[in-house]
Amino acid sequence: MAGFESEELDILVENGELRIRGAKRDKAPKDYLHRGIAAREFRRTFALADGVKVRKAELHEGLLAIELERPNREKRAFKVGIVSVS
Repeated sequence: MAGFESEELDILVENGELRIRGAKRDKAPKDYLHRGIAAREFRRTFALADGVKVRKAELHEGLLAIELERPNREKRAFKVGIVSVS
């Protein structure tokens, strides 16, 4: 997320998806010969497994860290009987 401020990023969790969007909010219009990656808008979507929750997001020195929580799942094991068919 180098080049983006936290106010320029949106993080949304909806319908089992984590969506991250970044858009630069230019203070004044400028003429560009070339606009680098850090100045472009972007969208990225990630599918979340069932029950996964987003706990928090932190932006520190251009790195976005998103903390996810996976619920403890019950471990279920059971024996399947075998029936002989003649």
